[in-house]
Amino acid sequence: MNEERRRELGQFLRDRRANLVRAELGLPPIGRSRTLGLRREEISAFAAVSVTWYTWLEQGRDINPSRQVLESIARVLRLTAAEQSYLLAMGGYAAVPTAEVVPIEAAPAHLQALLDALDFPAFAVAPDWGIAGWNNAYELLYSRIAHVGPEERNLLWLIFTDPQLRRMLPDWEETSRHFVAEFRAEAGPRLGSAAHTALVARLEAASPEFARIWADRDVEGFASRRRVFRHPAVGELVFEQHRLVPSDAPELHFVLYAPTPGTPTRERFAELAAGTG
Repeated sequence: MNEERRRELGQFLRDRRANLVRAELGLPPIGRSRTLGLRREEISAFAAVSVTWYTWLEQGRDINPSRQVLESIARVLRLTAAEQSYLLAMGGYAAVPTAEVVPIEAAPAHLQALLDALDFPAFAVAPDWGIAGWNNAYELLYSRIAHVGPEERNLLWLIFTDPQLRRMLPDWEETSRHFVAEFRAEAGPRLGSAAHTALVARLEAASPEFARIWADRDVEGFASRRRVFRHPAVGELVFEQHRLVPSDAPELHFVLYAPTPGTPTRERFAELAAGTG
């Protein structure tokens, strides 16, 4: 476990411990008013580990917790499945390689052809959340994608630094939080790598809002959800966001925006494609 992952693991445990509701675990308030947060002694008792050892874990000491112990702590902290996976990744039990990620600037030709065959917006995302490919429909939705350089063509970077994209998202605050939490979940095994550290530092320097959300350490797995865009030419467009992982290129994933039935999105998007919007 590298030093940065140890520090992150310790801070993640401290944050989650501080947010536990004592009454939900059958514990009384601390003092007259403190109803949130457990003591380290209480976590160690519930998880059946020594107080000293758990304290070292939160302090980021160079120790090697077993998977069983981390899973026990996860149960005590009532972590979600995504948060538990993140905790295990911090402890060195990731299901994905922890090696340095090689940037992917362009999707393979056969996958780009698949994107091009779709009549609704779709794009390919690399492990560092660089946008490695997109179709014409996505360019109609977000025209700037064709004009940014590879160093800016990153989903998180654009969400937090592009005023045009922000204006298109009426639920920007919620969407940006979802993205950061998903990015943290997926990037956990690579925490401490040069590329990951550089990307996060660049985002923190460019966007105080990213820095604030990143510091919250929210973790969540991807979930299909409703996405709303306010397009400058045709108005509100409502999509269902889905994700697919190509079996022959699992390092990429496709994000697909399917028009939501019962909304005028398909018709408005057809107007946009025809140049009449």
